[in-house]
Amino acid sequence: MSRLIGHVRDLRRFPVKSMGGEARDALELRWPGILGDRQYAFHRLAEQGRFPWLTARVVAAMVLFQPRYLDPEDPRTSAVVVRTPEGEELPLHDSGLLARLAAEAAQPIGLMQVGRGVFDTMPVSIGTTGGLGLVDRLHGTPLDPRRFRLNVLIETDEPEEALKGRRLAFGSGAALLVNEGIPRCAMVQVDPDTAARDPSVQKTVIHHFDNCVGLYAATAACGAIRRGDAVTLLD
Repeated sequence: MSRLIGHVRDLRRFPVKSMGGEARDALELRWPGILGDRQYAFHRLAEQGRFPWLTARVVAAMVLFQPRYLDPEDPRTSAVVVRTPEGEELPLHDSGLLARLAAEAAQPIGLMQVGRGVFDTMPVSIGTTGGLGLVDRLHGTPLDPRRFRLNVLIETDEPEEALKGRRLAFGSGAALLVNEGIPRCAMVQVDPDTAARDPSVQKTVIHHFDNCVGLYAATAACGAIRRGDAVTLLD
């Protein structure tokens, strides 16, 4: 059996881990994840642990840098430019950009390209308007969905809990297997427009949602996911 539960409201991919995301009309879902998503990442050269990446947990202002692919349909080989908070556009590999981030991080860093994407746990992050609406109500003020760095936002009242372990099919035949809730870190504190930190956001997530907002997913069927696509819950 299958049941229509809503439609795709918003789509985003993140060319560079922890920098701003690209709003897209369509995303290409492949077996490793979304084409072009988190393909690049800055990393801390002295960090030898399992999480060497430089993120907005360390340099909150990273969210104010906006990367984009010059050839958005072929991100694997496309050059990338980054718009700085001041409005200047620089190549991603610009030495001045690297030096600026290293200075803000107070440590040496490098830049890495990873073909399958630099994901914390699973390749696709999804959320629902119902789930984020509940966060807003319990927090007491509306929160910008961009704080949660979702790839796919679904317009639906379906509880997130009801989607775990299920498959979601999209209009063109692409499908996702929903896994588990996304554990949240200090990234949710960071305002995507100002980079100001608000610890109360993380407190809301911890106290009311067991520190999980949104859902991790993996590819169940390749294809395009388009904004406005019907979303069907499959048994």
